[in-house]
Amino acid sequence: MANLSLSSLGTMLKEKRKTRNIREVAAEMGISSATLSRIENGKIPDLKTFSKICTWMKIDPSEILGCKYAIGLEKQLKNSTVLVHMRADKDLDKDTIQALTEMILRARTMIAQRIGEK
Repeated sequence: MANLSLSSLGTMLKEKRKTRNIREVAAEMGISSATLSRIENGKIPDLKTFSKICTWMKIDPSEILGCKYAIGLEKQLKNSTVLVHMRADKDLDKDTIQALTEMILRARTMIAQRIGEK
């Protein structure tokens, strides 16, 4: 699988599922067929669903999220599952969402760099 990214996740799922029934594959993952259909059509999954998909596809989630190594904060923010979760909270304003997302991604990048140093 070439371009691993959140935006290509749906396409990758369709390719891996091939002609198999969507209900059967969704059941294997432990998600609903409606959720699988939405993701195959371009929706970003929540973190729990994303984890189940990565397990089923046998993909390291960090390869898709780009957090093994620092890739650039702007690109991470644009494709971040963290940002999706923040936007779902109706009580957070845009500035708070931006600040919290940046903080989480910077911490994740620092951790990834430290792990790489060992």
